[in-house]
Amino acid sequence: MRLLPTLATALVLSSSTFSSASPEPHGAVPSPRQLAWQRMELYAFVHFGLNTYTNREWGYGDEDPKLFNPSSFDARAIVRHFKEAGMKGVIVTAKHHDGFCLWPTETTGHNISKSPWKGGKGDVIRDFADACKAEDFKLGIYVSPWDRNHAEYAREGYVETFHKQVLEVLTNYGPVFEIWFDGANGGDGSYGGARERRTIPPNYYRFSDLVEKIRKVQPECVVWGGGGDARWGGSEQGHVAYPHWHTMDSKRGGNGATGVPHGDTWMPAEGDTSIRPGWFWHAHEDSKVKSGGKLLDVWFDSVGRGANLILNVPPNRDGRIAEPDVRSLMEFKRLRDELLATDFARGAKTVGPAPDPKHSARALVDGDIETFWCPGSSDEAPAAAIGLPVSATFDVVRIREQIRLGQRVDSFALDVWEDGGWNEIHQGKTIGNQVLVRLPQAVTTDRVRLRVTKSVAPPCISEISLLKMPELPVDPKIAAMFEGEMPKTGWKIVAKTFGNAEVCIDGDPNTLWNTHPLSGELPPPQGFTIDLGREIRIEALTYLPRQDGVAHGMTDRYRFELSGDGETWRTAAEGEFANVRANPIRQVVPLAEPSAARFVRFTGLHAVEKNHITAAEVGVIPAR
Repeated sequence: MRLLPTLATALVLSSSTFSSASPEPHGAVPSPRQLAWQRMELYAFVHFGLNTYTNREWGYGDEDPKLFNPSSFDARAIVRHFKEAGMKGVIVTAKHHDGFCLWPTETTGHNISKSPWKGGKGDVIRDFADACKAEDFKLGIYVSPWDRNHAEYAREGYVETFHKQVLEVLTNYGPVFEIWFDGANGGDGSYGGARERRTIPPNYYRFSDLVEKIRKVQPECVVWGGGGDARWGGSEQGHVAYPHWHTMDSKRGGNGATGVPHGDTWMPAEGDTSIRPGWFWHAHEDSKVKSGGKLLDVWFDSVGRGANLILNVPPNRDGRIAEPDVRSLMEFKRLRDELLATDFARGAKTVGPAPDPKHSARALVDGDIETFWCPGSSDEAPAAAIGLPVSATFDVVRIREQIRLGQRVDSFALDVWEDGGWNEIHQGKTIGNQVLVRLPQAVTTDRVRLRVTKSVAPPCISEISLLKMPELPVDPKIAAMFEGEMPKTGWKIVAKTFGNAEVCIDGDPNTLWNTHPLSGELPPPQGFTIDLGREIRIEALTYLPRQDGVAHGMTDRYRFELSGDGETWRTAAEGEFANVRANPIRQVVPLAEPSAARFVRFTGLHAVEKNHITAAEVGVIPAR
């Protein structure tokens, strides 16, 4: 391998421009628990509970605990699936918004001891804790602050109950790497039978007090939400924005998807998504599991931008991970393994300024995330070149900063040696924990150069890797959005409160009915009536929210009515589309039992945002 003299000369700067001291931390830096957490990168989420059996996403709080009775739950088998998939831990939903606790808590009677599973002696959290210990896997726990079952919710009495629940799970089940507090707070619920809507005042949960209590019992536990250690990445599709910062502004906050450039508080992001359209297992979603290739895309857009990724994989009613989910996890693992199997830069020759030999450019290719290259302080953009023993073809470049010392780099560029000179192939922004650059096309070269074009302090770069994307399998073309629905041929809108409701039966998810004319919003209730053309035995009804990324008018409370003649009506289903703002997927409303009807009336009763109603599609799933 040879580096041209002109290359070496171009990278040597006057020694008088450098500081010989080892770099000091700059700005906000991670705590030891945050650093350990960011090094995990990928772990599992498990949504499991009464919703698994009621086919809901958000339980109302009045569900019977007797519904929970998995026939073959095996926490260790679940943990093994995750470990084989290359994950580092699992976060279990100990309590979701319905208030049902998956451990025999002393704080509420709405818990697993009231279920028939194991004769009321079961403890899902204990089983996961034991499985994690046996498999050398990390355990995390989710406890929803919102409790739609508790009679005292939104009153002072519930806050102490919530704090006790958190301390129970953190005291009784061993080390917990992360405690997860959801942001869904307040709304309709059963609330001890009250069946009403409740709202909470600011600072209701007293999170600052709770975090102090958590620090005393589990000082190494990362607190997600509640002003703790980590933040939401901004969507439930797993993506975070780029450029991406690990810091926030303690006084003014900031956008969780992007972070705040050089903010004063280290608050790294977590991208979250589910392997299925919903968070809990639903039989009708077995054919809609994200492929391994799709999961790889999500991984690039979260882990590949410096955030962590928590991937939800929900057990089915038997208490097992469904086969489609397992296949997808293993394909995801295979693709990542192929991508990372060969790093063409490992052990290559390097050239780059470094006043301290301990931080020479050799650290970029030594495979050690803790060592780093630091060119010292310079008036010019520092650069390091990597010379490969032979030419290699790659299309992914991974770069890491040594985040122990802060996030310093604002922008960088990548060059390759072609036709006797340097050719720029990429301009990037932030690096942080890592950035995975997917080049638009593969390049072949024996020399690569990294230039740090802007940095608030001397850059500290721990790694650069040159990788090749695996060949991605072709996904089967499944019409998942409307799977199981009857064709809408011959359907007619025969009544409506306002607007062009016909677009809700045109089969196009991109068209939109709304009750917001130019003259102003028309508030709910708003709806329309569909004539199916003939009587149908209906098993379920569907609502597709608007798909344009806007939440205005998106319905979260609804009513479906059925009729045989268009005059006499019966309510078939009424309730809420839970989590629809963050996860605007097709909402399936199963009927208590199949019912024959020719006419369907949909009414939007409330919107998550603004004061009108919208819908992209309404559909019917016929009984089999």
